[in-house]
Amino acid sequence: MLTSPSLHSFEEGFISNNGVDIAYRVYGSENNKPILLVQGLGGQLINWPEHLIDFLIENNYRPIVFDNRDTGHSSRFTDDRFTEGNRSKTINSTYLKYYLRLPINPPYTLDDMATDAIMILDKLNIDTAHLLGISMGGMIAQIIAANHSERINSFTLISSSISAPSPLNGPTRDVRRLLMKRSANPYSTKEERIERSKKIFKLIGLEGYDLDTEEFYNKSIESIERAGPDDTGFSRQIMAILGSKNRIKKVKSIKAKTLIIHGKEDPLIKVKNAYKTNKYIKNSNLLILPKMRHLIEPPVFDLFKQDLLTHLNNN
Repeated sequence: MLTSPSLHSFEEGFISNNGVDIAYRVYGSENNKPILLVQGLGGQLINWPEHLIDFLIENNYRPIVFDNRDTGHSSRFTDDRFTEGNRSKTINSTYLKYYLRLPINPPYTLDDMATDAIMILDKLNIDTAHLLGISMGGMIAQIIAANHSERINSFTLISSSISAPSPLNGPTRDVRRLLMKRSANPYSTKEERIERSKKIFKLIGLEGYDLDTEEFYNKSIESIERAGPDDTGFSRQIMAILGSKNRIKKVKSIKAKTLIIHGKEDPLIKVKNAYKTNKYIKNSNLLILPKMRHLIEPPVFDLFKQDLLTHLNNN
């Protein structure tokens, strides 16, 4: 179906992967070069910054975005481990199992999520596309780039890691505490969820960036209404991250020209992860941004948008 939001026309639809429905949205002309964008932990297709989508369309690209499984309008999972009274215990035991190298048994894997994304390209009859992933979406995108190299024109990896988080390369204590709080309280009120998001964004986003705006509030309400009252998918996605197999071998096999963008002050995924990724992806360039943390606010995007465009245009 075609519709017209404030600035764009877009096409929406669903694909089904073994009974799991994935909602997607496509911006721009079919004549433009497709670029598949893979969202991070808890993120929805509407959470991609408008300035990024605008920039891609203006430069003749066709952004394809989607709700990862367990978010937005895509299929939600149920799991008795996340019923009332079990949530905190489950997420705590998941981290403990990860650190002790014990099996975690998530309800789905990052590989499953990578297959979801490729099936969107199949549905749209797209043989090859550029690929961009952020945070957890970057982890999923690594699998896409490794398993489907013949379909990827270029790869852009933002604020991500080739390893699951650890005390050495993962979130700071303050960020980890807020993420745990979100996992333990998925049925909070709208206002509580907005305030919690604001606290997380202030910790992981550009220092001093104003979030007390009507735009942030409205986007938060839209996200909550699309997701519904059940926010337990956030915890299951954490399980998928922690339960994923070591990706080093896959990452070493990535052939696509890769641009790695990372904030020097990232408190969620430390910058050492970017250097490690650059080491293992042979055909990669590394861009470390001093003012950037984990997100791509307009002032941060201005720092690398020309590098991104050059990267895309040359591949």
